[in-house]
Amino acid sequence: MYEITVEDEFCAAHAIVIRGEREPLHGHNWRVRVTLAGRELDADGLLLDFHALERIVRQTIDPFRDRNLNETAPFDRTNPTAEQVARHIAESVGRAVCSLVPAGVRVASVWLTEARGCSVVYRP
Repeated sequence: MYEITVEDEFCAAHAIVIRGEREPLHGHNWRVRVTLAGRELDADGLLLDFHALERIVRQTIDPFRDRNLNETAPFDRTNPTAEQVARHIAESVGRAVCSLVPAGVRVASVWLTEARGCSVVYRP
């Protein structure tokens, strides 16, 4: 099994609802790490070029940069928890890479932190 990982970060605010109570709007410096995994490499011996994966991750998170997630799709309809953000990133990256990678290559995990020492891992 091969894995490749890229990292990026973005600043964004959110106010999640916990047990029916909406917390105050606050910002984070979100760090994201996306890992692809697969058993087969392409003709060049790659799962996917790092730069291609970096572009896809950047395009996925760019709409969130310096924004209020509560006002940004899809979180204008979904509680913008770290867990939900990680899942959204995984699903978006997965759709974007499916035509670029050999069969069987998939998003293995998205690690996301909204604050130092507070992180979530989503594995599709």
